[in-house]
Amino acid sequence: MRAPGHSRGIVDIPKWWYLLDLLVKKELRVRYRGSILGMMWTYVKPVVQLTVFYFAAGKFMKMSDGMDNYVIYLFSGIIMINLFNEILMNVTTSIVANAALVGKIYLPRELFPVSSVWVALVHFFPQVVVLLVGAVVTGWRPGPLNIVAIMGGVLVVALSALGLGLAFAAWNVMFRDSQNFVELISMVVFWMSPVIYKWSMVNEAIPRWLWYVYMANPVTIAVELFHYGFWVPTTGPLTSAHGEMWTMMPNHWVYWSGIGLVVSLVLVAFGQAVFRKHEAVFAQELG
Repeated sequence: MRAPGHSRGIVDIPKWWYLLDLLVKKELRVRYRGSILGMMWTYVKPVVQLTVFYFAAGKFMKMSDGMDNYVIYLFSGIIMINLFNEILMNVTTSIVANAALVGKIYLPRELFPVSSVWVALVHFFPQVVVLLVGAVVTGWRPGPLNIVAIMGGVLVVALSALGLGLAFAAWNVMFRDSQNFVELISMVVFWMSPVIYKWSMVNEAIPRWLWYVYMANPVTIAVELFHYGFWVPTTGPLTSAHGEMWTMMPNHWVYWSGIGLVVSLVLVAFGQAVFRKHEAVFAQELG
């Protein structure tokens, strides 16, 4: 038994599936209202990013030297970072952007952040299709573990970005500076993840304790999971668990994948706690 007007947060979201669907469709309509290209921007932006980084990092900085199919390696990292950044920013602004609804009717406030996650996944899917086509052309032959790694990478990124976003969404209602902090986080996350460089370069350049911090970053391991899912199968078969091809992945990467998932779940719990603590004043602050 619960008092009316209260929910259990994210746990109750499945009960409001119909309304969640409406919010997702509303966000997509609003975002592309008056746009000529519309959803085509989901292709244009990552392709431009890929082109710039491929020539700047791959060719000019010679990151692609000695690495097969560097374009697949690079693009798989870029779209994971794009997914994290879009979820984080959209969730952070979700309550302020829906101030009219927050102040007039009751519904679980977590619906707005969760709908932002779904919108980001809608934009993410076309980028994966482009990556998939490129991987197939370059000889992609995945096994079951590669497919599991792809799904795990998406899950880790979505959970970690949602967790951080829930906390910043609550803080953003009271302090608009929160959006600036999120932009800083987005910038730092890109360079703290092995998108344009290999993990081994970091392993050789920093102290061991800092390496553990680096690998505990959920986005780092999510990017590596996408590398394992899309890039590694294009470089040839993995004949042995101790063979040369396994050096493409960080040591104990399966263990670190579990750590990344645990950290992501902790971030969700933290974000939900912050969100629930402040949601009672959302309507007052936004009024």
